[in-house]
Amino acid sequence: MLVLRMTRHGAKKRPFYHIVAADSRFPRDGRYLEKVGTYNPMLLKEDPKRVVLTPERVKYWLEKGAQPSDRVARILHAVGLGPKVTYAESPKKSAPRAKAQERLREEAEAAKAAAEAAAEARAESATETPAEA
Repeated sequence: MLVLRMTRHGAKKRPFYHIVAADSRFPRDGRYLEKVGTYNPMLLKEDPKRVVLTPERVKYWLEKGAQPSDRVARILHAVGLGPKVTYAESPKKSAPRAKAQERLREEAEAAKAAAEAAAEARAESATETPAEA
């Protein structure tokens, strides 16, 4: 299966990536079919050299059926070469455990009750103020 993915280059703590078309069985930093661009996360987002792509070759590989990795898909969308990436749902692993969810629910209910009480108090003070004047 063909994929568009990044291969890491650069020194320790100074990443630099090549965006390549590769067979999914090849190692991440190993063999690839063609280099189609570069990505330098150390540069500012506004810098034109942060992402450098060859649009014709990217389109060619996408037409051949290459699947972009999540990060490459986001980069392609940012430069106008691909659709917006949406994720179905967040991973369950990162969700709070049952006890924490229960505590969050209780806190939300308490906050809602406090907001209702404050609104009630404001309504009472608003009705009393014109009567005193």
